[in-house]
Amino acid sequence: MEVGYGQFCTVARGAEVLCERWTPLVVRELLCGSRRFNDLHRGVPRMSTSLLARRLQTLESAGVVKRTAVGKVWEYSLTEAGEELRPIVMALGHWGARWIGSRLREDELDAGLLMWDIRRFVRLEEFPPRPVVIHFQLPDAREGERSWWLVVEDGVADLCRDDPGRDVTLCVVASVRALTEIWSGDLTPAQALASRAVQVEGDRADAQQLWRMLGTSAFAPTRQQVMRSAAGGAAAQPRAAGRR
Repeated sequence: MEVGYGQFCTVARGAEVLCERWTPLVVRELLCGSRRFNDLHRGVPRMSTSLLARRLQTLESAGVVKRTAVGKVWEYSLTEAGEELRPIVMALGHWGARWIGSRLREDELDAGLLMWDIRRFVRLEEFPPRPVVIHFQLPDAREGERSWWLVVEDGVADLCRDDPGRDVTLCVVASVRALTEIWSGDLTPAQALASRAVQVEGDRADAQQLWRMLGTSAFAPTRQQVMRSAAGGAAAQPRAAGRR
């Protein structure tokens, strides 16, 4: 069985390390701040734990990842070589947001990954100083992933799959697709609320701040720009057609 491309070109040799299935996503998770094995696996839930362990070992051997014992647990972090992948991974994400298209297949919708992504990128600075508990209800998600509680207190965000027993500040009822499309920049909150694909229950002032607090994916601004450009082009087309 052939291993690698058998070329001296550094594009080929770099691809041998980084372009195996799942590897770019493992690097993405490390760039996003995940350190422990279970946290890494949350970001790639459809990847087997044995494969994740092998990919981490390969990245460690290549000098991209280093492993450190913290008590009885191993933590993973990027080396200087790994950190230099940040602009490459970000560029790939922005390229995908701009050119791949927006309509997600059903098998690409993942409530667990979506909620994990929201938890780690919430805009903590936008939350009030008091505790905030947001209950997400996703009726069309897989069983066991239909209820989530985002608890933000003392500048820390925690995500719970079981009711933490706290007073709920806001309740968000949404389809997985609608919430994903808001997060990725394909849909505005106003559009989702108008279509009733998303409903928000709770104090009006808190509800008005919800989307500012949650923020969006790092790649959503690129997608939003594409959507605005497309809408502008569609609006301009009839006028252009009528010119002589």
